[in-house]
Amino acid sequence: MNRKYIYPLVIILVTVALYYSDDFFGENDASTPKVLNTIETNSKEFDDSFLPTSTTGAVVKHNFFTLSYSEENEQAEWVAYELKPAHLSKNEFERPYFIEDNSVKTKSADWRNYKNSGFNRGHLCPAADRKFSVEAFNETFLTSNISPQDHDFNSGIWNRLEQKVRFWAEKYNGVYVVTGGVLKGNLKTIGEENVSVPNEFYKIIVDASDGNYKAVAFLIPNKPSSEPFYEYAVSIDEIEEKTGIDFFPNLPDSIENSLEKMVNLQAWGSR
Repeated sequence: MNRKYIYPLVIILVTVALYYSDDFFGENDASTPKVLNTIETNSKEFDDSFLPTSTTGAVVKHNFFTLSYSEENEQAEWVAYELKPAHLSKNEFERPYFIEDNSVKTKSADWRNYKNSGFNRGHLCPAADRKFSVEAFNETFLTSNISPQDHDFNSGIWNRLEQKVRFWAEKYNGVYVVTGGVLKGNLKTIGEENVSVPNEFYKIIVDASDGNYKAVAFLIPNKPSSEPFYEYAVSIDEIEEKTGIDFFPNLPDSIENSLEKMVNLQAWGSR
């Protein structure tokens, strides 16, 4: 074939291939980022012995945290993960877009529900706890991992507690964390999908190093506070009563019962 005809033909073929490549590989523009599509959901980062019960039956196991989704409230009733010293990193990654969690059968709420709502998109598993890899970091931006939080609460007392959890993870060679909003009572909602705004958030931390179990739990109102988070220490039993969740049913009864009634800040080197 004459060379003068070959070059235009090549250009046409390449143009056609690029045009149809979006259909083959899937669109990937700013409005529909696909950061997480290659991540398998196998919960590599959590010992299932520390998983709570699900009141909804919608448990999703991702690589770097596990959650129980409440479709009624369009958020997780709990997110559980292990935080090891090896996870503590100062890596700085570009923040991805928040995207819906396609592993949730009913799909998680769109991030636009939070827009102009007056509430932050509050991470339940903090992005700062998953800086050890870009995959782990990006996974925290699934909307199944966020809940409406007052701005000053999110950046204040809740942030200070999250920092303390990282301190404990290093001090005790790793901890297990379960966190979420209390999705009971008469709750305000935001957005077209009626995302519930919890009046309180809880965080439970368990140290199981060397076979010696201890736990500490906090139940904090979703509003600004200048109080130390220690003022909101409660027993796990109290959080169970408020949420209807059984937090550690897979542990031996003797350990579970001891952990769930425990309120001992001194055991954590506090005060």
